[in-house]
Amino acid sequence: MEQYLSLVDRILTTGVLKENRTGVRAYTVVGAMIEHDMSTGFPLLTTKKIPFRLISSELEFFIKGITDKKWLQARNNHIWDEWANPQKVAYGNDEATKQRMKEERDLGAVYGFQWRHFGADYKGYDVDYTAQGVDQLGNLVKKLKNDFTDRRMLVSAWNPKDLDKMGLPACHYGYQVTVLDEKLNLMWNQRSVDTMLGLPFNMASYGLLLHLLAKESGFAEGKLIGFLGDVHIYENHIEGAREQLLRERRELPRLVTDNFDSIFKWEYMQSRIENYNPYPTIKFEVAV
Repeated sequence: MEQYLSLVDRILTTGVLKENRTGVRAYTVVGAMIEHDMSTGFPLLTTKKIPFRLISSELEFFIKGITDKKWLQARNNHIWDEWANPQKVAYGNDEATKQRMKEERDLGAVYGFQWRHFGADYKGYDVDYTAQGVDQLGNLVKKLKNDFTDRRMLVSAWNPKDLDKMGLPACHYGYQVTVLDEKLNLMWNQRSVDTMLGLPFNMASYGLLLHLLAKESGFAEGKLIGFLGDVHIYENHIEGAREQLLRERRELPRLVTDNFDSIFKWEYMQSRIENYNPYPTIKFEVAV
């Protein structure tokens, strides 16, 4: 995606070096937008290999409203290993605290809980929250099927009441769906953007969500748009960023989902990527 690589180049060229809570400084720009037409292919980067399995299993985790990191670990997904409910383990970036955070399985009231149970009283990963709080995703799907002209089809993961219960306060904090000319479009908002490690996952995750919502509602796939706030590249990611800019752009892959019944019954193994020909992986260290 040329827009993504142009954003990387912009940060390397004009970004201001800035301190942040992780202890790893980052070159930062303020405000950016990514826009992708889903008819041109699935937005999975080809300038480095992106593990779609991790993206799809995390999205199933969100859709189901799960907050137990062991669900992900059982599926060999370790992208949430370093975070924990701060009411169980108070955040810190010293090695001892990082280890305690890694050992705690409760992530707190993170994305999926807010998507499915907004406003419910979070008491732990092992509580049944059925019919508690507002099912924002469920309401969005109902609107798509019964009143797709509605301009209020939004889901928010930013709940000020629960910020002290979240392993990580939502970076991509909300999304909106709108239907235009029989095409379903999805726009997401993101306050903090780890450009090299996180943003490629975010683009593909919301692309997959758009795909599933389109299948659920019967509309064609339209545009995927990201509105980005604090957009940064960490100091220790600079070398890998420069390497990616030197790699040629390749054709985007295709997303296929088999035996789809409902977004709420969907399992990540039902979706797969075809014709994906990326460059090798570039390793980037996570700033916790």
